[in-house]
Amino acid sequence: MPRLKEIKPETATGKVKELFDGPLAGKHFNIFKAMANSPAALEFYLGAGGALSNASLTPAQRELIALAISEKTGCEYCVAAHTAIGKGAGLSEDVTVQARQGGVPGDAKADAIVKFVLALHEKQGWVTDEDIADFRAAGFNDGHIAEVVATYAQTIFTNFFNHVNHSEVDFPAAPALAGV
Repeated sequence: MPRLKEIKPETATGKVKELFDGPLAGKHFNIFKAMANSPAALEFYLGAGGALSNASLTPAQRELIALAISEKTGCEYCVAAHTAIGKGAGLSEDVTVQARQGGVPGDAKADAIVKFVLALHEKQGWVTDEDIADFRAAGFNDGHIAEVVATYAQTIFTNFFNHVNHSEVDFPAAPALAGV
């Protein structure tokens, strides 16, 4: 059961109403209804997403990051959401599962993204020269590294928000991982 009051789009006022009627039109998910308790928090999320929409990492590549990290942090809400969003961005269900398992065999770029963001997470940002060299060897540059860090930060924000709130999942359930 959610811990934070949900702001209903139909009764929202002021800035929150503008956000629900504007950038969140048709996207009245539980996470946003709870986040709407603070227009600043909701704008933070939307601002990060808006900035990353101009990234050189593709939407599918950014979804790989969200899937890998959401699985690591145990955010059931974000795993379900990013499985659905990832499929919409062109990822197969198998690839969404592989990203959650820590690697994407057969796709060097996708595998490098997942491995790099997991190193970033596990080492709390203190990645090694080898981690960076391996990422670059897959065809990525310094701009991509900055975008992985930014996408990671946005993902951690939503993961932790959902942990605090106990957001009820309103996306189709993600496939279970074998052996879990």
